[in-house]
Amino acid sequence: MKIGILAVQGDFAAHAAMLGGLGIATVEVRTPEDMKGCAGLILPGGESTTQLQFLQEEGLYETIKKFAADGHAVFGTCAGAILLATDVEGPKQESLGLLDMTVLRNGYGRQIASDVFSAQSTLKEEPLEMVFIRGPIIERTGPGIEILAKHAGKPAIVQKGRLLATTFHPELTSDTTVHEYFLKLAAESGHDSARTNGAKSTAAKSTGTKRDVKLAKSSR
Repeated sequence: MKIGILAVQGDFAAHAAMLGGLGIATVEVRTPEDMKGCAGLILPGGESTTQLQFLQEEGLYETIKKFAADGHAVFGTCAGAILLATDVEGPKQESLGLLDMTVLRNGYGRQIASDVFSAQSTLKEEPLEMVFIRGPIIERTGPGIEILAKHAGKPAIVQKGRLLATTFHPELTSDTTVHEYFLKLAAESGHDSARTNGAKSTAAKSTGTKRDVKLAKSSR
């Protein structure tokens, strides 16, 4: 399984290091071609405005939307969560609009130093360590959005289908829980693709067999 990581700016290298420690191959994504063969995609922290502009200029904006629509797993952390949201405030900003939620940019402040918290989640029994760096606050979640963890009463991890978002940076801790959870979603999308391709192949063979029979009858 190969995971793509948007490599424009921000902490994409930290995501790659964490996945590498789990034995997962990664590829730095800067063009639509880089996403070919990827079972999942990570949108890392950084500056969401800069990343959004890059996506639009390099043709990745529509590619990522189609990637998600096709059932592949996408994981956004901090700025990546902003990119996944349908509504962005503080100030307003366009986004991919894949997760029905409203996020407030820099909701935890514009601090340079990181703030570290621990919070309970449904991903494991022990509290997760959460590193917030100018993190967004999720102010609203729409139908179908599952909240997997909260901090200060606000969602910190949300999921819908194979779309996952965190307002903190799990890649800056030694806890691999969130990444392992995402890898399960990516593995599921890979299995679905294999089943779909297998069904198409079977259908093609079946069609070919029927055509061969018709040709054989007509030649008699």
